[in-house]
Amino acid sequence: MFESDFITTALILLIVVRLAVFMLIVPIHESAHGLMAHWFGDDTAKDAGRITLNPFAHLDIAGFVLMLFLGVGWAKPVPVNPSKFKKRRLGMAMVSLAGPLSNLIAAFLGAAVCAVIVSVSSASDYTVLELKEGMSAAQIAAMILYVFVEINVSLAVFNLIPLPPLDGFNILRSFMPVKFDMWVFKNYRAINTAFIILLILSTHIYELQLPYLYARGIAETLIWLSVSWIPSLFGF
Repeated sequence: MFESDFITTALILLIVVRLAVFMLIVPIHESAHGLMAHWFGDDTAKDAGRITLNPFAHLDIAGFVLMLFLGVGWAKPVPVNPSKFKKRRLGMAMVSLAGPLSNLIAAFLGAAVCAVIVSVSSASDYTVLELKEGMSAAQIAAMILYVFVEINVSLAVFNLIPLPPLDGFNILRSFMPVKFDMWVFKNYRAINTAFIILLILSTHIYELQLPYLYARGIAETLIWLSVSWIPSLFGF
């Protein structure tokens, strides 16, 4: 009974942490899109109030629920008018790249702070933090940061998949012929439906997840390697 109660508590805590982290990460990701569009001359997102750290301005219910239970989700698309860009294709590529790039930067900063906390407190190996009984305040803080890094990397890699409506696809579109853009516009609803079906199938067919999991693993490893020098500052 005690073990069952602990597992339930751990699951609830994980969902609460994901909730808190997601509400912080989404505004960063979406605001990065809007801010990059603003820098390229398009104020559509700014005028729509989408360059903000208010998470409710970006919330998509389906993406939010999936994030809580699967660790991967999405927000409402940021409105962008490419016709206002001086260099349309470059602008679209940079706007699309800004979101995942902001996640990777946030992941690096989170990993750096986590490494400092772990080094100072000697809490545990920050690469294998797990929920367990009797965790110290430092361990809890490190665990939250570990989840923060994990979700940021997950979102960055997920959004770079070159399938619609993800950022990776929009980056790809920036280098494709105009005819391809027209085809996407005409078939967008069917393409988007196919993506949702593929996403649902991937939860049941493990092989469909392998490319994503492999890329995410490499990205996470690189993030933690990039802060591996920090413990040496504290004599570890």
